[in-house]
Amino acid sequence: MSCGYCAAVILTDAEIDDLLASAGLRLVERVQREVRLPPLPKYVSPASAGPEHGRFDSHPDEVADLGASDFADKVNAGWHRMAAEFGLFDEKREFLLALGRARLGDDSDDEPYEVWFRVQLLDEWDLVGSEVDLLRSGFATLFTDRFVPEFTVASLDGQMMMSTTVWGDGTLSTIVIRP
Repeated sequence: MSCGYCAAVILTDAEIDDLLASAGLRLVERVQREVRLPPLPKYVSPASAGPEHGRFDSHPDEVADLGASDFADKVNAGWHRMAAEFGLFDEKREFLLALGRARLGDDSDDEPYEVWFRVQLLDEWDLVGSEVDLLRSGFATLFTDRFVPEFTVASLDGQMMMSTTVWGDGTLSTIVIRP
């Protein structure tokens, strides 16, 4: 499902819920407080964090080549394994999802770059095959027309965060920060 109108109109929570539904996510609420994340040193992003910061990488067989026929299955499987293994989900399979303001149609400069949403992973889900524009990588659009996801999630307790990330070598994988 596409949200081609995202840049022109600020999406309501109901519209965001409708868009995320095809990926198997239910919007529980927009987070109105500051989200607690695992601490990283200043100027260290999840992608540049090392093992000393609590970084864990996808298994080598979970790193997906953007052109591979099994791309969606590999990314979904690796993401779910890491989410379960490192404690993303609470007992209701809820967690936090960060969406960039530009994706939501909000280009205001006076607000944080990301808006966090509490979501629930439903029984039937497909974060990659659903091709939800809210989860699309802006970076990957520079070199492929294929839908490539890129997004950050965090546990409700703030103990871990995960980033599904596109790398410069044309691959995608998930990393976890859990000190």
